[in-house]
Amino acid sequence: MADSSIKEVARLAGVSIATVSRCINKPEKVSEQTRSKVQSAIENTGYTPNSLAQRFRSGKTNQILVAVPSIGDPFFTKVMRGVRSAANALGYAIVIRETRQGMMSADEINVTLESKQADGLVLLNNMTFVAGRLNGADHPHPQPPAIQIDNAAAAREMTEYLIGQGHRRIGMICGRKKPSFAERERGFRKTMQEAKLKITNSWILDSENSLDGGRSAARQILKCRSGPTAIFCVSDELAIGCMREFQLAGLHVPDDISIVGFDDIRYAEVTNPPLTTVRQPAEEMGERIVHKLCAAIRGEKPGEPETQVVPHQLVIRQSVATPRR
Repeated sequence: MADSSIKEVARLAGVSIATVSRCINKPEKVSEQTRSKVQSAIENTGYTPNSLAQRFRSGKTNQILVAVPSIGDPFFTKVMRGVRSAANALGYAIVIRETRQGMMSADEINVTLESKQADGLVLLNNMTFVAGRLNGADHPHPQPPAIQIDNAAAAREMTEYLIGQGHRRIGMICGRKKPSFAERERGFRKTMQEAKLKITNSWILDSENSLDGGRSAARQILKCRSGPTAIFCVSDELAIGCMREFQLAGLHVPDDISIVGFDDIRYAEVTNPPLTTVRQPAEEMGERIVHKLCAAIRGEKPGEPETQVVPHQLVIRQSVATPRR
């Protein structure tokens, strides 16, 4: 709002500009009579205080910035339901920023907080949150606090399930840009090594986390002269894309090749065949991370470990069968 507007309010009320400012920002320090005159003048002029200026004065925005790798990712859609629910209950508005599979740097996070764009940030790429300035701008993303499942343990459980179904030739479609994906790959590799099973590098493919990424990786695997009998995909989107490409090539899932995913997105149960996957409590994770962030914004010290590990669940459906070869 232009300076002339607040000057007009002051003129009509018969007070100084400083008094108008105090009425808006610190009304308890102004007499009731003066507040009444200023309020009447504000209504007559239609003056609206500059919200950004008020943020700087109060030091609070009552906004949370949520950095989402991909707005269209079905898993993050579920997480965002929990984020919105908790934020609304706690009186915070949400600003969403899509990072396109990348991460916000420490510099970007610090600028967001220092410029009063938000009181804190939720970073869904690695399920962490930030309520204060980060030290060390060379770090691409903050370390815990975080809300997460034990990704390596979940990958171990899925790999052991495939081995238990008779699979010895197992490939993986992964994506190393996300810390959780790297942990899932680590869990897979360690389990294969402990089972004394060969890990074939041409069957371990790094891919963009999308349906197209899954299809592209599947085409690479189809080029192998002797391929795997099962594919472990680090997300359901990758698994669904992979499954579609194998079916287009004339293969039947799971009779010719077994495919499993991760996340249990809403489409996993209705694929053909329904997808075996790992379920994360996505909505609960979104709620928890906002509650922890808001407690940090209020200056409360955590009464529990900064990183909370929530339980996962192996969901067995029809996309896995005993291998024929």
